[in-house]
Amino acid sequence: MDITVHRPGTLTEADRVVWSGLQAKAPQNGAPELANPFLSPEFALAVAHHRRGVRIGVVREDGDPVAFLPFQHGAGGVGRAIGLGLSGCQGLVHGPDFLLEPRALLRGLGLNVYEFDHLAGESQPFAAHASGRFASPVLDVGEGWGPTLEALRRRSPKFTRTTLAKERKLEREHGELRYAHDERDPAALATLMRWKSAQYRRTGRGDRFAHAWVSGLAGRLLQTTAPGGAGLLSVLYAGERPVAAHFGLRSAHVLACWFPAYDPAYAKYSPGLVLHLRMARAAAAEGIAYLDLGRGPEEYKESLRTRELTVLEGWATRRHPVAYAYRARRTPARAARNTVRTHSALFTPADRLLKGVGRLRSGGR
Repeated sequence: MDITVHRPGTLTEADRVVWSGLQAKAPQNGAPELANPFLSPEFALAVAHHRRGVRIGVVREDGDPVAFLPFQHGAGGVGRAIGLGLSGCQGLVHGPDFLLEPRALLRGLGLNVYEFDHLAGESQPFAAHASGRFASPVLDVGEGWGPTLEALRRRSPKFTRTTLAKERKLEREHGELRYAHDERDPAALATLMRWKSAQYRRTGRGDRFAHAWVSGLAGRLLQTTAPGGAGLLSVLYAGERPVAAHFGLRSAHVLACWFPAYDPAYAKYSPGLVLHLRMARAAAAEGIAYLDLGRGPEEYKESLRTRELTVLEGWATRRHPVAYAYRARRTPARAARNTVRTHSALFTPADRLLKGVGRLRSGGR
């Protein structure tokens, strides 16, 4: 096998077609997670407009491309999954029966380290190097909305009943509900980002949209309509007023959930949950197989999920001083964070503390 590394703008159209074709065939090949739009060439190219060091590794066999790995190249041969800390799925897009020893892949890419935090399951060459395996909940909609709603009623009867009742109450008290599955108005995206930034502050989290490149990336992806990796902005209106919104990515097979938010003035109606049910219904009508809700401890994901994927985090390394130093520096913080996130006895007080900080921060404005 031959491995070459390309700047995104130099990747040929023929290679992009093959990349997209591998993703389109992934469900039939038994690896539906590889159809995730975070793994698409469109996402990689969008990130490249806003972040330095984006590269595309291409693995060829007898001259033909058979696998693609987007990553960000840093000093000392340190590579990171593209969009590390932001993207919901990472890894190598490949066909069936693909095998390549991970250190050989690193060597071909010119990397001493490859770090990931949402690696797409056990079929990845780097899976053996994972330091943690985590559940990423999924809501299946491939059988249609009727079977999906029935599955939710069986699994989460109180959640489903309460959310549908709140939906009716919201409409009674604030006007006819209108759902826009594919809203193209940049002003609606700006509203979502404003809500999300306020939510980050209220809960004591870092505001992702305070970083210009994240806001710019969302705006660029909103204008992307390719079938393999398109931005999708969904908005729920009560009367003429937006009350909840979500921005994510979609492919022909997967709707990848990303940034949900709502107007706090309507919090008692749980508009974000109402929105997610509307999204699921629309995705089922479009032939989407599932909503990837994303790794995380949020309670609503547990109520919505019908099954789980596995995502991995860790480092693949070569025997090199840079790799040893990088891993020694990154391991303690990551281990501490995961310990808190995966143990409710630690997460609950930590979450309460962050929200207290958020209230103080908001009160000081």
